[in-house]
Amino acid sequence: MIGQRHASDAAIVQGRAESLPFDDGSFDAAMAVLTIHHWSDKKKGVAEMRRVTNGKIVLLTYDPSFRGFWLADYFPALVTLDEGQMPEMAAFESWLGPVSISPVPIPHDCTDGFLASYWRRPAAYLDARVRAAMSSFWALGDVSDGLATLESDLKSGEWKRRYSGLLALETLDCGYRLVETQ
Repeated sequence: MIGQRHASDAAIVQGRAESLPFDDGSFDAAMAVLTIHHWSDKKKGVAEMRRVTNGKIVLLTYDPSFRGFWLADYFPALVTLDEGQMPEMAAFESWLGPVSISPVPIPHDCTDGFLASYWRRPAAYLDARVRAAMSSFWALGDVSDGLATLESDLKSGEWKRRYSGLLALETLDCGYRLVETQ
């Protein structure tokens, strides 16, 4: 990602979540966006965020107990993957003390590229470039069966029959949560 940055005078510091290269209380706030599932020790990484931060901590994450995103109908291993790599919401309070946890509805035209970005544009998941930007697909490995079923359902109209209610929605709760310290 560093190589993709535009030229800037901003300092670049590389480190690991579990051992941040900053002094205690170096920052007024800290934020982690859809990254905690990549940390080798989530509890230690959150403790490091607390150590280097004087104030608020905000994490955008995914609730592994969430059910209801249609993509799991085509790739059921997503549920198992999330249960294995995403912290339960209760863990954040045990690590940080009082927190507020709120849903983050995803707009239908989201272009960020994370897993649920294309919830109302299912054909996007057939694009290898789109899937390449999603760590969940990389972690699943061979997804050809799910892709074949999705493609078939899109061509036959089955996807639209099953999920047509989504097409009128502007936003959808796909399980993403904003965790904020008090």
